[in-house]
Amino acid sequence: MRTRFAANALLMLCALFCLPLHAALAQFEKAPAVQKSVRPAPFRYDDKIRETSDVAVTIVVSGLSCTCARFAEDIRNVLNDLRPDGLRVMPVLGVGGLQNLNDVLFLRGIDMGVADEDNLKLLKKRDPKLYAGIEQRVQYITRLYNSEFHVLAISDIKNYDDLRGKKVNFNLKDSQTEVTADIIFDLLNIQTQRSNYDNDEALKKLRNKEIAAMIVLTGAPQAALAKLKKEDGLHFLGLDEKSLPGHDLGAIFDNYLPAEITHEQYPELVEEDNPVPTIGNRALLVTYAWPENTSRYKRVAKFTQELFDKIYQFHDGARHPKWKEVNLAAEVPGWVRFKPATDWLAQHKSALFAHGIADGAASANFLKPMFDQFVAKYRKDTGNDVLSAAETEILFARFHQFLQSQRPEQKTR
Repeated sequence: MRTRFAANALLMLCALFCLPLHAALAQFEKAPAVQKSVRPAPFRYDDKIRETSDVAVTIVVSGLSCTCARFAEDIRNVLNDLRPDGLRVMPVLGVGGLQNLNDVLFLRGIDMGVADEDNLKLLKKRDPKLYAGIEQRVQYITRLYNSEFHVLAISDIKNYDDLRGKKVNFNLKDSQTEVTADIIFDLLNIQTQRSNYDNDEALKKLRNKEIAAMIVLTGAPQAALAKLKKEDGLHFLGLDEKSLPGHDLGAIFDNYLPAEITHEQYPELVEEDNPVPTIGNRALLVTYAWPENTSRYKRVAKFTQELFDKIYQFHDGARHPKWKEVNLAAEVPGWVRFKPATDWLAQHKSALFAHGIADGAASANFLKPMFDQFVAKYRKDTGNDVLSAAETEILFARFHQFLQSQRPEQKTR
């Protein structure tokens, strides 16, 4: 009955729209097959979410012009592997300094961050109760580079004392620049009119002489400052006893490293044989201390192994020059190292400390010349002058085996 009714209905439609009966019947018979063929297969949406999340780690850094952002980009470019069992590194733009460390501690979705060595001490001093035991909740993976203290001023300003009562930009609130600048200027007992513009806005105001100086704490060369020309009429202020003869700088150099801003870093602003003395702070790659049985811990552990395994790939000219300062074996007083980093160093101790190098003294800086010689010999023997990333990685594995073979055998009692 239903079939007869359907056929009659089809005949009526054909009459109305002048569609031939045989064509209408053909469409009627074909329709179910078409519907079946275009019906999409069930999509594993939840599985895709898990698959994507299982390989991703985040690193919070400061602004785009910060050296830490360039480091995170380098890490992403070297380590990214988007296969289901790979690794995806996702840089996240933060504020910097103390806020980066707070983000690692409290912000959901943040696995790692770049922070300075003195951040633990500063946070504990600010709020002893909130940050009690912070060294157990956030740990360092490796020391990265030294951040130089840049004070860029207009031509009328000759030294720090000339900044008394002047408008000086201390970078964003709670950035590492502001935190460190606040300490330095307090120790020098120099009061200024402080502002908190970002670097781009501050540089614009400095060129227009709306402010007398701007401060940036970052690994040199800093991208925005490196673009300046002599015609801009700006220069760096020195921070040492010669530049500030009336000040006792003992307290400053008790807490910070002596450093220099050089012609190689800023050829337009610094004379070739006249580097600008300043101070520096150590930048660290840090992570939250996840419990070992969690997926977050496992992902950061995998990241750590990949970073350490491929550390030599950061030493070519395509990466930031500050990578030459990275010392995987360096200890950081007052901080606890992330266990997978400690384990990796222990497993590779024979290579890192070959030829009697003492613990803590070995670094990529020591091994790189040896590896370069190894590569040079390979090129000479094979006539292959251009090596791909894969070939370089294979050569490093062979180099590792070579170092192990050269290690003196331990004597047994």
